[in-house]
Amino acid sequence: MNKMVIDNVEIILCHPVKTPVKWIGQSEPLRQLIACWMVIAEEDLPLTPRIIGCPGIGKTTLAMAAAQQLKQPVYIMQCTSDTRPEDLLVSPVLSEQGKIAYHASPLLSAALTGGVAILDEGNRMAEKSWASLAGLFDHRRMAESVVAGITVKAHDDFRAAVTMNEDSSTFEIPDYIMSRLQPGIQIPFPSREDELRILSYNIPFSNQEILELCVSYLQQSHNLDLPYSVRDGINAIRYVLKMQHSDPDTDTETLFKNAIVQILGEDAVDLEKLAQSRKSSGEHLPSMNLGDLFFPDEDDLNPDFNEDF
Repeated sequence: MNKMVIDNVEIILCHPVKTPVKWIGQSEPLRQLIACWMVIAEEDLPLTPRIIGCPGIGKTTLAMAAAQQLKQPVYIMQCTSDTRPEDLLVSPVLSEQGKIAYHASPLLSAALTGGVAILDEGNRMAEKSWASLAGLFDHRRMAESVVAGITVKAHDDFRAAVTMNEDSSTFEIPDYIMSRLQPGIQIPFPSREDELRILSYNIPFSNQEILELCVSYLQQSHNLDLPYSVRDGINAIRYVLKMQHSDPDTDTETLFKNAIVQILGEDAVDLEKLAQSRKSSGEHLPSMNLGDLFFPDEDDLNPDFNEDF
């Protein structure tokens, strides 16, 4: 058990995550993230970027791979709507001797030891929790724990990133915090070749037929702007392989269709119909710029019209 004494208070640290990961394809988001964490002058400071994308696309994997490339320990803090300010820094725990023991969160453990902290799904936290991190993510690089009565100065090697899902079940991050979480690094859906490599890496015991079926399905969903990701594909393939093992007489396509129904729902079988339904119901609206409100899409007077697209 790792411990550290700060202002005469003993703090028990978390253990870093030691699961090895591999980032496949899409080298640009990885390059951007590592650039954010660089320090290029004595007066320079690392940035704390947002990693943005749909659920299951690999945001946390990207951050872990970048930390692994930099040979720094990784600490993951899972954020929820119930996350309290003290959960992000120090939590008091009643020990066996009846005394109070102070346990550092993964975030604070990274700040103290010079590791990489990943705030996973950060936009699920309420503003009250974010307020306790304002000083840690700006030029001060320090945080104050009211519970333990200590002020922590972050290690020079401390780095952080915040992953954010693009869905409606999230809080809006206040501007004063958002200004500290810059820049935003977008992870797009992978190409067919990269997606096949990712699935093959995660499920090396799968046969090629199932992999190709899954990749074709996922690529179609990406083209229709539906939120199905590699994680969904991995779950589907694993389930198909297990069902195939227990029922080898059923053909692969039938097993895959059944897997999609049980994992993603009946609507996900017909992707084109689902995409049309979402579009007509207004679930997915095309992005608009200010000029689009005053001019038709292809009007030459529209300052936001780009004829290349």
